[in-house]
Amino acid sequence: MTFLKTIAATAVVACTATAGLAADFALRFQSSDPSGNPNFVLQQQWAERIGVLTGGRVTVEMLPVGSIVQHTETQDAVASGIIDGHVTDTSYFAGKDAAFSLIANPVGAYGSPSEMLNFIEYGGGKELMNDLLNPYGLQFIGATTPGLEAFISKVPLDGVDDLKGLKMRAPEGLVQNVFLAAGAAPVNLPGSEVFTSLDKGVIDAADYTVFSTNHQQGMHDVAGHPVYPGFHSMPLVEVSINKGTWDSMSPDLQAILEMSVRDFARDMTSQLAMRDAVAVAEAIANPDITVHNWSAEERAKFRAIAKSQWAEIAGKSDNAQRVYDVLSAYLVEQGLLAE
Repeated sequence: MTFLKTIAATAVVACTATAGLAADFALRFQSSDPSGNPNFVLQQQWAERIGVLTGGRVTVEMLPVGSIVQHTETQDAVASGIIDGHVTDTSYFAGKDAAFSLIANPVGAYGSPSEMLNFIEYGGGKELMNDLLNPYGLQFIGATTPGLEAFISKVPLDGVDDLKGLKMRAPEGLVQNVFLAAGAAPVNLPGSEVFTSLDKGVIDAADYTVFSTNHQQGMHDVAGHPVYPGFHSMPLVEVSINKGTWDSMSPDLQAILEMSVRDFARDMTSQLAMRDAVAVAEAIANPDITVHNWSAEERAKFRAIAKSQWAEIAGKSDNAQRVYDVLSAYLVEQGLLAE
């Protein structure tokens, strides 16, 4: 009887300890995506898996953009503990250091999500991100991306030469600078005006988003020469946490979180790529739409042009120069960029 009492007491202690651990890391993360957006839905699913993978020791509540602070303020909010972490486009913080702009979206660098994710995990990107974020009080857990953005065009585009003189929409900053260097005539327009501007002939092409979203929004009805896969823009979406919170976690929890983000990245890129594949098939079946796929040689030409603009950003800070050096070395090593 004494033995059974001892077992029962031990079980009670174990359950109490587990319950205590569950309360230790009840985290709130804010996204840069709105509720209902496909990206946000996938982020919510990732948050739910954290609870399962950690046996309830870590729970994550995923909040949509603007829930607590503005999307450009989440870095400071995480550092100060207003929120515990964020899932966001790193380029929002380029005003603090030009390095954030370059590592967030080195336009033209990547031909697929795997190339970017390999850079983060194995090419020095993860170390760079923590070197950038740690001084601001954040710990980089890992990265994902919605994928390589497609390109919308009313005219055939089969290579770099076809960009010359092209009237196109591109956001300010590196994206616009690279297209300008390639000979295009980029203008800054909000996303809400892209469809109307294409339809009215104000522009002939646009950097906008992934193929399936373009297709769903009817962009190909007014611009029947999309380029897919895209050749230019692929944003890095960082998953970061308050550094103090991270440092207080046990190594096993840290490892679970890191692995969960790697799985999340595969989940996001795979699901969105599947949606793109369906949309591309629909577009190909439409006689009024011609999907263009640039050759490896043309993509390399665009990357070489883009590199000159990366160098411009590299000169703006020591951190930006480090990002430029490490990224360039990775691309050369992988045969994606000539020395």
